[in-house]
Amino acid sequence: MSTGHAHARATITPYPDGPLLVRGDVELRTGDGEPIAPHRRTIALCRCGLSALKPFCDGTHKAAGFRTDD
Repeated sequence: MSTGHAHARATITPYPDGPLLVRGDVELRTGDGEPIAPHRRTIALCRCGLSALKPFCDGTHKAAGFRTDD
């Protein structure tokens, strides 16, 4: 049964030397399965492991000099 709402296909884009940018319809959950409410339409997920807002990026990768291979 269709609700009439168009769902945006989820995409994940690695930002060079930074976070994973997630766009579209996604459902985030903690390791325990609890839902995490997204704060915006585009979500930046931490890849460096240093963010104080995990799983979200807080920009710490810049000061830490985080580098990716891509």
